[in-house]
Amino acid sequence: MNIPILRLGREYTSYDLVELDLGGGETLTTHTANPGLIRRDLLQIAKAKAALDAIPADTLATYCEQAAELFLHADLPCGDAVHSPQQYVEALSALTRLPHTLVRMNMGKVHAAMSQVRTVINGLTRNMPLEIFDKGLTRLDGLAINYFPATSSLGVSLPSNAPAVNSLWIPAPVMKIPVLLKPGREDPFTPLRIVQAMIHAGFPKEAFGFYPTTHEGGDTILTTCGRGIAFGNDTTLKKYAAFPSISVHGTGRSKILIGEDMIARWPEYLDVIVQSISANGGRSCINTSAILVPSHRDELANAVAAELAKIQPLARDDDHALLCGFANPAMADGIDDLITAHLKDPGATDLTARHRDTPRKVEAFGQTYLQPTLVTCTDKDHALANTEFMFPYASIVEIPQDEMLANIGQTLVVSAFTEDPRFIEQLLLSPDIERLNLGTFPTNRVQWEQPHEGNLFEFLYHRRAIQGNVAVGA
Repeated sequence: MNIPILRLGREYTSYDLVELDLGGGETLTTHTANPGLIRRDLLQIAKAKAALDAIPADTLATYCEQAAELFLHADLPCGDAVHSPQQYVEALSALTRLPHTLVRMNMGKVHAAMSQVRTVINGLTRNMPLEIFDKGLTRLDGLAINYFPATSSLGVSLPSNAPAVNSLWIPAPVMKIPVLLKPGREDPFTPLRIVQAMIHAGFPKEAFGFYPTTHEGGDTILTTCGRGIAFGNDTTLKKYAAFPSISVHGTGRSKILIGEDMIARWPEYLDVIVQSISANGGRSCINTSAILVPSHRDELANAVAAELAKIQPLARDDDHALLCGFANPAMADGIDDLITAHLKDPGATDLTARHRDTPRKVEAFGQTYLQPTLVTCTDKDHALANTEFMFPYASIVEIPQDEMLANIGQTLVVSAFTEDPRFIEQLLLSPDIERLNLGTFPTNRVQWEQPHEGNLFEFLYHRRAIQGNVAVGA
């Protein structure tokens, strides 16, 4: 299989190639874009923006809804081949080591984001009509409101670990902002399949750039486009901290906090906690990586560990597979060595090890796996107490309720199991929580009418004060 660059809708082949093994004697060749090529294409971005501007936003939303069905069900171009949905599943699984079950689950999330794009945009704009993207003007409660695009392009540097993160950029073309995508090395398939579905549904092809590239090329996309979204670990993303035009999506360190009023009922929450840790193979930033409880730590931890230990490696095409292998076994080695080393420090115990006969790292079905791990920590500052790994891993710490919020640090998602009005008020006012679930909801629960992380509309558009005789709808 051969995947060329997509230069704002035009296929382009490069002499700089990357070959990846798809298994079964098949290889994938991706063409690499150099930074100069990306900069040259951005000189033409006004044409891409004009192509989107020529189509009403309501029509673009309809195209997106139609593209959702194509993404999920249709045979679509993939470089010089055509991928059926099943071929997409198999190819992505071969590169990322995601089992087929999880690829399909991620397909469902992408489909939901595309098919419910009107709901998503309503959540982002707080129910402003789509005409705001056509005229820049609407009227709410008798007041004329003017929004204008803050950029003519959105650059996105994507990861390989979770295909559904592509959902975050999907509203941008409906909001009439062209996208330039740098796919993750092991997942060129998902963003390209979304792009092809959108083009076949009616979006102008000029609105999409697809640039497999180096780290330097990724930096070029992010810093040269008017707005950028970057995914990666905290170390990788530090270099973008000085760029307000780049929204960084790093480690989530999502958490479950159980209040004093509900901790005695912990057996009722067991399934929710296990799901929060293990869903999507534990590879998402919205997976729970830490549990904070005011008491009952040992009883709860032992029960959760016993359930997690039941999740074992299976073949990628097994209908019951829940664990992902590592495309790069060296990464699994590094994570396993790090956890093992820190378990020698006082105050940390791997409870899942007590419930299975095999080590954390195992070789099975031709792959390297890390099996689910739950660590109890006696000290909230232990190295394993507030960290995140790319497999089902979590720590559990006992800490007084009134000290929890001062010690959670920056957290993408908090699921707070409490009905205590005072604690809820403190949670609502906490500056460290990006998304808050009040009640016994898993941290990986997504509501399309609520922004996942940040607000894409406010990132891409600015509001302008306006007064005078303004005709809305003329």
